[in-house]
Parts: sequence; structure tokens; C-alpha cells
Amino acid sequence: MAMPGRLCDEIACRIRTLIKEQRLEAGMRLPAERQLAIQLGVSRNSLREALAKLVSEGLLLSRRGGGTFVRWQHEAWSELNIIQPLKALMADDPDYGFDILEARHAIEASTAWHAAMRASRADKEKIKLCFDATLSDDPDLASQADVRLHLAIAEASHNVVLLQTMRGFFDLLQSSVKQSRQRMYLVPPVFSKLTEQHQTVIEAILSGNADGARRAMMAHLSFVHATIKQFDEDRARQARITRLPGDHDDFPRENNS
Repeated sequence: MAMPGRLCDEIACRIRTLIKEQRLEAGMRLPAERQLAIQLGVSRNSLREALAKLVSEGLLLSRRGGGTFVRWQHEAWSELNIIQPLKALMADDPDYGFDILEARHAIEASTAWHAAMRASRADKEKIKLCFDATLSDDPDLASQADVRLHLAIAEASHNVVLLQTMRGFFDLLQSSVKQSRQRMYLVPPVFSKLTEQHQTVIEAILSGNADGARRAMMAHLSFVHATIKQFDEDRARQARITRLPGDHDDFPRENNS
């Protein structure tokens, strides 16, 4: 019988193999705990220990009530030269996040242009699969698929600097835009608009129309950023309303004596 520590390591190794064999990529969710335990032929307690080990190693990301996901893996130079300096800036002033959103316009216009010029058959299949996943009825899964779609386009550009920069940006913005991204997929007219825009970008890439892909991506990002900004303004306005006095008795009265 394997010792507890050795058993945990063995199960963790099998999970790594499963991720590789099933080609699970960053942002993709692992099978449900019960299903995965049956698949690996282990107890759920042992599985939880192995998953916790992989979370601590940075391979997986666990969300309460949301499942376990493959985490973004960054090259050392990307982490050191791109992510850490920007994290420090955003820690001092969160408004730097808007600078990152603006930078995405330039970068993703380039990834879309290069993807239209360089995408292989496998790249195009992956882009189409990611798009199909954005049509999920689950806003959390749809928003994750949205991120995977943009990264798949970056991968299809076959430019490692653009790809690693994109991965770094999404990692930095993940927590700040996650709710806004989910909200976009909860509003039917916005969901419809996102789907239409994604289709336009993808059609341009698949047909090799580089200029069309760049224009379509710019239009899409302008819409996304304007929508997120509107959500933020609505939330701030609602917060101000809740802070308003409930009646005039809250204000000082004139002393008529």
C-alpha cells in the first residue's frame, strides 16, 4: 500500500497526464470531482489532496462552487518583465488597469492581423471550438471561453512576444473584469452583439483578410470596453443612491425658537 504522501504525488502525476492527454489548456475546467475520482479510480479525499497540491504548485486554480481550472502558465521572462511591474503599478493605482485595456487595442489588432496571415488549419479549428464554447448558457463558462478565444487568436499569430503579453494582461485583469465579463453574457442584447462581433473577427481570420480582422477586433474591443465602463458607472451610481438620506428628517432643521 502506498504511503499517503506518495499516493498524493502519484494522483497529482496522473492528473498532469490527464491534462496533457485531453489537451486541457489555460482557463479550461477539469471534470467534476466525483467524475474525476471515478475516472482515476481513487477516493474523493485522496483526489482533493492531489488537487490541493497542484493548486499550491500553481498548475491549477480552484474556485469555491465553480470547479477547478487549468491556470495560466507564464514564461519566466514574461512574469518578471511584464506582469510584476504592472502588478506593482496597479497596486498603487487601480486606474492603471485602463492603460492595460487601451494597450490591448494595439496588441489584439496585431494578433488578429497576424492570425489572418499565419493561422494553420489546427489554429483555425481551435479558434472555432473556442467560439462555440462562448455560446454556453452558463455566463461563467461563456466568459472563460471568451478569454480562451482571444488567446487562441494570439496563439495563431505565431508571435511569442504578443502571446505572452496577452497572457500577462489577462492574468492581471482577470479579477477586475471577471464580473463585468459575466454580466455582459447575462444581458441578451449584449450577448448577441458579442457573438456577432466574434463571428466577424473569426470570418476575417479564416478567410485570410488581415485588414478586416484588425478592423473587426478594434470595433469589438471598443464595444467591450465601453460596455464595461458603463457597468462600472452604473454600479457607482447605484452605490451613491444607496448612500442618500432616506428622508428630510436626516437634515438639520432650522431653529425657529
